[in-house]
Amino acid sequence: MVGPLVALVASLSVASVCVRAILAEAGGPALPLDDSFIHLQYAQRLAEGGFFDYVRGEGYTTGATSLLLPALLAPIHAAGLRGLSLVWGVWVLGTLAHAGVALETTRLAKRLVSDVAAIGAGAMCIAFGAFAWFAASGMETMGLAWVLLRTARVAAEWCEAEPARGRTGRVAVEIAALGFVAPLVRPEGALASLIAIIALVRCRSRTFRPARAMAILPLAGPFLVPSLHLVFAGHATSATTLVKWLVANPHYRGATLAQAIGDNVALLITSVLNGGAWTALFLPRGSVALFAAGLLGLGFAAKRAPARAGVVLIIALGILAPCSYLSFLWNRVRYVWPFMGAWFVMIACAFDAVGRAARRVHPRLGALTLALTLGWLVALGSKLGWTVRDLAQSARAIEKQQVTLGRWIGEHLGPDVRIGVNDTGAIAYVGERRTFDVVGLTTEGEARYWVAGAGSRFEHYERLAPEKRPTHFFVYPEWMACEPVLGRELVEATVVDQAILGGVTMVGYEARWDLLGSGALPVVKPSAAAPVDEIDVADLASEAAHAFDTTDAWDTDNHAELLESDHATIADGSRSRRHADSFEAKVPREGRIVARLASDHPMSLQAWACGKLVATIELERGWSERSFTVPPECSGASVPVALRAEDGSQFTSFHYWVFAP
Repeated sequence: MVGPLVALVASLSVASVCVRAILAEAGGPALPLDDSFIHLQYAQRLAEGGFFDYVRGEGYTTGATSLLLPALLAPIHAAGLRGLSLVWGVWVLGTLAHAGVALETTRLAKRLVSDVAAIGAGAMCIAFGAFAWFAASGMETMGLAWVLLRTARVAAEWCEAEPARGRTGRVAVEIAALGFVAPLVRPEGALASLIAIIALVRCRSRTFRPARAMAILPLAGPFLVPSLHLVFAGHATSATTLVKWLVANPHYRGATLAQAIGDNVALLITSVLNGGAWTALFLPRGSVALFAAGLLGLGFAAKRAPARAGVVLIIALGILAPCSYLSFLWNRVRYVWPFMGAWFVMIACAFDAVGRAARRVHPRLGALTLALTLGWLVALGSKLGWTVRDLAQSARAIEKQQVTLGRWIGEHLGPDVRIGVNDTGAIAYVGERRTFDVVGLTTEGEARYWVAGAGSRFEHYERLAPEKRPTHFFVYPEWMACEPVLGRELVEATVVDQAILGGVTMVGYEARWDLLGSGALPVVKPSAAAPVDEIDVADLASEAAHAFDTTDAWDTDNHAELLESDHATIADGSRSRRHADSFEAKVPREGRIVARLASDHPMSLQAWACGKLVATIELERGWSERSFTVPPECSGASVPVALRAEDGSQFTSFHYWVFAP
């Protein structure tokens, strides 16, 4: 069987090619994903004594998808590898993890298949471009893949045969420890916790009674990170969960959620695992047929080692977990690959099954296992050249955009600035300035506004204390989508020859806040007195306080708009593509409601109060403010009010005010 040294030499060989390509393309140590620098920033803060605070002095944040990777990098940083030199430490860890994945895949395949097929499974891990790409990426992908496979292999061996004398306790401890640590690598590591719990509770618990008690450790593993969040941040949910998980997204409920997950599963099967547009870089076209054959092959192999087949299947099915994400296509489909080692074991099972069947016909036909394995290795390996070029090109793109802007910030902006970013990694790490993550991954409390949309972010900034607002923004303008807060342009970084960046051009702006509150009152007030009540559309707090109906409201319909008039230029958050608005308002006797609305064409709206039609509002093309009077019998502290389009047309709503007569 393949030993650790062989796996390490193979991994080092691939890594050397990847690193040389990156150095040649980027001109120095570089990483192909901005997210990788988030780990470096957390590692630096740990080395400096901060416990998962992303910005010095601003407290714990829930943006670290991996607690273990920054913890491993922190001592390397403390030992002297600072700045981009820390990338060398990242590459060492990635290379070791890649070797470990190849080794554990080979060992996991043992007893399920012949030695030839098992070695082939490990070789697939070396030849697989995605593993090479992510071993050099600085992400936790390969670490998660290793801990899943290691846990599965040790648990399977525990269940299959009595450990050697004196090793029973040590093996049980290892299983429990792996199950505990795995979720610290990434949340999907909870699969390893599940495997560890099953093994300790179901296998050998009669002959080694402490096993069941030790299952408490992997049981606690998935709850450690949420517990830390709860203690230090006041809530158990991570920012990444709020931003990226469909289940936590308020726009997806019931049938809509089920359909979104179903669509992702279909995309996974028909394209991602089939070498389609998103994965042609790594997988040959038509690969899904081989993965399907692997499922059948595992069924045949399960007769020889049922426990081993069971853990392989658990990990393999883990590939469905990313289908519950808003998108699993980000960052070269990185959420899918940690489960691929199990699929390579299953492909080895398919090749071995063919060889065994052929051997029954003629002994020499057993060589089909080797032939099929070599053919698949050649097919996988044929993608490596493309993979390495893309890896180097992506690293150069991050270097020329985010890293370059980070250096510019460090050289041109003072220490008291706060930089608003939509890519929070390299700019924070290289620029060494305080950051404000508009996406909310590394700035607590911002994720819900990012998920809601640009209008809700603008309204939130109106409520935000001035000292917490960014002084500058370094963003993709189309992603930021919040023109009212973008002031004078300072610098930009354009990278055309790339396919990894969120945009071709990232721009640095001075922040402008003079338009905050500019839309807080009607342009022409019907009364000198202040409004009795105000419903600020897209302001999440105002909407919640007035039971504003956001059913079927999407982030793409949530805008921050500049509105020009003869009187002034104002900015206001809005929700577009509305067929109806409904809310509750405090309405005095014969109160008057003013509505700021917009339409792409002339249309009519019906205004309702306490279930009665009280007015018809005519809208012209563009934005305007219209008012109507609520009859005396509809006054009260919480009067239900609704506006409905008469012919199913769509309108945009910005603001409602209630004035006394």
